[in-house]
Amino acid sequence: MTSQLSGINLQSVQAETLKQWLDQDQVILVDVREPSEHAAERIDGAKLVPLSQFDVNQIPLETGKTLALHCQTGNRSAQAAQKLLTTGVKTVIHLEGGINAWKQLGYPTQINRNAPISIFRQVQIVTGSLVVVGTVLGVFVSPGFLLLSGFVGGGLVFAGVSNTCAMATLLAKLPYNQQR
Repeated sequence: MTSQLSGINLQSVQAETLKQWLDQDQVILVDVREPSEHAAERIDGAKLVPLSQFDVNQIPLETGKTLALHCQTGNRSAQAAQKLLTTGVKTVIHLEGGINAWKQLGYPTQINRNAPISIFRQVQIVTGSLVVVGTVLGVFVSPGFLLLSGFVGGGLVFAGVSNTCAMATLLAKLPYNQQR
């Protein structure tokens, strides 16, 4: 699938095609997920350039090879591709369906069982804990603590609407979530 934007191309590639390109050493694969996600599971040979710290200058380019981006589902890689397109890169390719589509076809990934848990799960743990603490304190100490639960709920609504999550950004900066 191709999206044409005034002479520049954003293209999606299916997992089958990407696998062929990787097997034939025709592609540079860039993972735009967060370091903790990349550390936990990755497609062999993928270079990490997280979307949260996306720097076009970190993108490894090699003459004669196609540049392809991937993430978990295809959303973040499409965002990273758009950023690349605005810098003058003429064609950007991203894996449709992300690493999930890759795994659905049974293609191998490198798994590290000792890696930190994903940012998404960390956000769920922290937000859930804040809501429970706010609710318990609101009931047993002072109703003012219910504002904490409301604030966290509002943050989740904003994250869903804007497709940005301040808590995930903050958690990604913690030392154990940095690339090792």
